[in-house]
Amino acid sequence: MLKVNEVFHSIQGESTYAGGRCVFVRLTGCNLRCSYCDTQYAYDEGEELKIDDILDRITSYQCSLVEITGGEPLIQPETPILVNRLLAGGYRVLMETNGSQDISRVDARCVKIVDIKCPSSGESGQNDLENLNRLTDHDEVKFVITDHGDYEFAKEIPESRSSDFCRKRPVHLSPVFGKIEPKIVVEWILKDRLDVRLHLQLHKFIWPLDQRGV
Repeated sequence: MLKVNEVFHSIQGESTYAGGRCVFVRLTGCNLRCSYCDTQYAYDEGEELKIDDILDRITSYQCSLVEITGGEPLIQPETPILVNRLLAGGYRVLMETNGSQDISRVDARCVKIVDIKCPSSGESGQNDLENLNRLTDHDEVKFVITDHGDYEFAKEIPESRSSDFCRKRPVHLSPVFGKIEPKIVVEWILKDRLDVRLHLQLHKFIWPLDQRGV
């Protein structure tokens, strides 16, 4: 059993998979309370579902790409089982995680999108930075940016691991929607010649900000 907030079919709005069809499984519960959180409704709301029932809902959309998100998926111990069942069923599986949980608990074939928390989130002290050593070549890293302090933090963390960290895998800088203009972050990236990607949440440009299931 897993507590599920929603299962829906939409366009992938984030990561290198942005723009493609995807089925999202949003799990209930999060151990962090980021200042800019846009899914507070997933803190507690949800229903207990058997994994077979979740798979039935996913199958109905006839889509081969599935993202498990939250909340924070890894605070539910059954999440790796769901990942394994999806992989066994031939799905391409993504999992977005807040960076506070050990990602090695999940099958290496799953693409982990690890959101390293910057200072403005109020939760940067919860980062498990060992996750940077647990990444596979197909995993991705994301930093959500509110101000220049966040940008400097995001710039220094990968380089503290290795000089070519950003060349080995996608590293995304994501401006907080409505808090900082993307062009400002672009100017910083170009000035510093960083090997990163600007990351915009496509769904927020398509649907109303308060609309769920998109």
